[in-house]
Amino acid sequence: MLVVRSDVHRQHHSLELAGSELIKSWDGPDRADLISAALMEAEHEFVAPDTLDRDLLTRVHSADYITFLKTAWSRWTEQPDAGSAAIGFTWPVRGMNSTIPESLIGQLGYYSFAADCSIVAGTWNAASEAAAIAQTAADAVINSSDPNPTAFGLCRPPGHHAGVDQFGGYCYLNNAAIAAQRLLDKGASRVAVLDVDYHHGNGTQSIFYERSDVLFASIHADPKVEFPYFAGHAGETGTGAGAGWNLNLPLPHGTGIESWGAALNLALGRIADSGAEAIVVSLGVDTFKGDPISRFLLDTSDYPVIAARIAGLGLPTVVVQEGGYAVEAIGTNVAAFLTGFG
Repeated sequence: MLVVRSDVHRQHHSLELAGSELIKSWDGPDRADLISAALMEAEHEFVAPDTLDRDLLTRVHSADYITFLKTAWSRWTEQPDAGSAAIGFTWPVRGMNSTIPESLIGQLGYYSFAADCSIVAGTWNAASEAAAIAQTAADAVINSSDPNPTAFGLCRPPGHHAGVDQFGGYCYLNNAAIAAQRLLDKGASRVAVLDVDYHHGNGTQSIFYERSDVLFASIHADPKVEFPYFAGHAGETGTGAGAGWNLNLPLPHGTGIESWGAALNLALGRIADSGAEAIVVSLGVDTFKGDPISRFLLDTSDYPVIAARIAGLGLPTVVVQEGGYAVEAIGTNVAAFLTGFG
């Protein structure tokens, strides 16, 4: 399989607030490097990403948000008490005015939704490179002569929590949404995004929530007890033109392959009925039973079976990397998933 990757991700390693301490993010550079090593051993074909199409980026994210991400670090270093990471601590919650503040400190809160995600010197370079990886993987599928092509975008940082103008959950630019929009721009009339990460892809949902050209289907931990808490409930089905084009399948802690597979059946059935001409898979292997910050019980042997069932849709497929924090197994798990596409 064609794998699009880059080493630029190593420029980004942010801090997150955990309890009362700032710690290094679980999304460390080792994640992508270990996946690369496993896929190299499996003899996949590697290519570097093309230059990111900035017009594509502004079709997914707001222009003011992009400007904020590009300039936040340089603005942060001008602060008299700047530390090693720029992080928000005041958010426009219920009952407060949501006008964009002029100050950087205010904007760090306005443009984020969680304190698990900060900006460091290399954040913009890494995030924009991850977006370019997603774009290039989509282009590879579009330009392939194979009737059902598949490409893997080894994106880091991940993207499915990033909304039109918000970062959080280790995500800054929404790689899956960028891939989906690219497929639409190049001729697909409808695209499905299937999110199989442990956490709900709240950013992807919000980007497409009022649209019918993208079906978003997500299998994830119940937000009543799991991040992102405020999105991902079964009753969220889309609004306006997007009514009925959003499918959430929340599952309890301790879910294993039997219940998870039943949810997958529902998602694949909905995709098959949707008229989608291509699919983007947000691949999170934090569903693995050994993941340190997740509570599902999937095993390595489950991943190729899951992928084979997705491949059974017979659709051109772009897979983009999302979560997975059991670093000792992350490469093995991603490699196992990709074998399911044959």
